[in-house]
Amino acid sequence: MAKNKPSYVCTECGADYSRWLGQCNECKSWNTISEFRQPKVSNKQQRYVGYAGQTEAQVQTLDTIDLAELPRFSAGFAEFDRVLGGGIVPGSAILIGGEPGAGKSTLLLQTMCALSEQMSALYVTGEESLQQVAMRAKRLGLTAEKLKLLSETSVENICHIAEKEQPKIMVIDSIQVMHMADIQSAPGSVSQVREAAAFLTRFAKQNHVAMILVGHVTKDGALAGPKVLEHCIDCSIMLEGSTDSRYRTLRGNKNRFGAVNELGVFAMTGTGLKEVKNPSAIFLTRSEEQTPGSIVMVLWEGTRPLLVEIQALVDHSALGNPRRVAVGAEQNRLAMLLAILNRHGGLQMNDQDVFVNVVGGVKVSETSVDLALMLALVSSFRDKALPQDLVVFGEVGLSGEIRPVPSGQERINEAAKHGFKRAIVPFANMPKDRIEGMEVIGVKKISDALEVI
Repeated sequence: MAKNKPSYVCTECGADYSRWLGQCNECKSWNTISEFRQPKVSNKQQRYVGYAGQTEAQVQTLDTIDLAELPRFSAGFAEFDRVLGGGIVPGSAILIGGEPGAGKSTLLLQTMCALSEQMSALYVTGEESLQQVAMRAKRLGLTAEKLKLLSETSVENICHIAEKEQPKIMVIDSIQVMHMADIQSAPGSVSQVREAAAFLTRFAKQNHVAMILVGHVTKDGALAGPKVLEHCIDCSIMLEGSTDSRYRTLRGNKNRFGAVNELGVFAMTGTGLKEVKNPSAIFLTRSEEQTPGSIVMVLWEGTRPLLVEIQALVDHSALGNPRRVAVGAEQNRLAMLLAILNRHGGLQMNDQDVFVNVVGGVKVSETSVDLALMLALVSSFRDKALPQDLVVFGEVGLSGEIRPVPSGQERINEAAKHGFKRAIVPFANMPKDRIEGMEVIGVKKISDALEVI
């Protein structure tokens, strides 16, 4: 009988190799390649051959597929439903990750206790005992009479028990501790995580069970395990927030049933996570005194605008190499904006320390922050406070031009709802109709914006 020849897989990008290498040729990561043995397919697994839920392949046209068979159901949190694209889809596989202590288990236990009142729900824990889960539910004041609990790490046993219980939704906490008997490696290895996630995903789609998998993260903040783990699931979301912060943000990184980069905001309380229905209000708790370097910008997160305060501090540096520190914003973009200010704004900050902070722990990745960040830098550099009722957004090009951003009208309307009286926006984002109570100033170049303030 021929031996099952092993292959070697990179845990970062999922690239396959015939032999072990110290560095991955695809993602250039070191010491990320480990051995992977293809498991043998047993008779018990033969009925899970169809990956997407069908054991017999059938050709159909799009107009003949009945969409009414898979109606969404609410997770019990409007913010959670928003990130998922409108609710949970039966048969979908959802992966939720986050730092230790972020509140993943708390959020899922609250969700499962609420759903157990309406449907059959099964919570599988592999890291905690049943007593620990029950203690948490009691501390949070949850009604858990109908929620079914299971302490198991064998994927085969979990699926066998789930076939008898027939739940509509399952939680696997966590995928890194699950193992399969046919794979000769420790739980948490590349092969175990890869095959366990694929097996559970097949089970979810064939039985129309919504499956929520909890994933660990690495020290860099990325999901632990092979990259193929994020490819095989339908939705990948991250629960972010430091342990010393009251607020948690739930962000969608991948979603086959809705918009990506959708953001949900929760507040951690003594009775668990509470959703924040107006996130802009918690990020705009500004001081009554006008301070230089502080300004409000309008972000676009998923399908809604979000008002966030950004602060900048420019101070003379006593070091030969001035520091550039950005918390919540991209540091490379900060360096680019400083160069644009030097070239097209006539402001030299080569000998200044520059510190940037996005209030509330929000991480900004879109380009609409450019204009607000530049005006905050100028305000701190000149020691001149900006008006409290001013809101700014816009993208800045390398030649100093102000470029438009998507959903400009919706951003301005959101700022007007929160009482802002003035707005500096790209000229191409100027509203066609006048907004009552708000003065909108359109600018084309960075020099025009500097003259306004």
